[in-house]
Amino acid sequence: MAVEINNKAKNKVNPSFVKKVAEKFLRAYKKTDYSISIAFVGDKEIRKLNKKYRRVDRVTDILSFAGEEKFLGEIILDYHQIKRQADKFGNKSKDELIFILVHGLLHLLGYDDKTEAGRKKMERLGNEFIKSIK
Repeated sequence: MAVEINNKAKNKVNPSFVKKVAEKFLRAYKKTDYSISIAFVGDKEIRKLNKKYRRVDRVTDILSFAGEEKFLGEIILDYHQIKRQADKFGNKSKDELIFILVHGLLHLLGYDDKTEAGRKKMERLGNEFIKSIK
């Protein structure tokens, strides 16, 4: 299992904490022979990527890109956006980061939230996993 963390935005995020959450997720879903890449970028970069790959011209909290073979994929996070969302919803930044990270990891496993049923399933699975690691 390999989890690569790249903090391009130089956010004050604890990379070892993020790596531990991702590794626990991979163990829980029996994907220990897979690798993933997690990058933190700023608002400008994630907006550019969101526009290019999703055709949505706005900042987002996370983008997930599925990989091939034993590379499960890449997750790109905007910690500034995650912090803003945490404030908006009255959550701690760390809890919001975990929730968003797990959401992205579920996408890499093939879960989709384009429908209400899919969104609810992802939310349930995410919350169950988060509860299991606390």
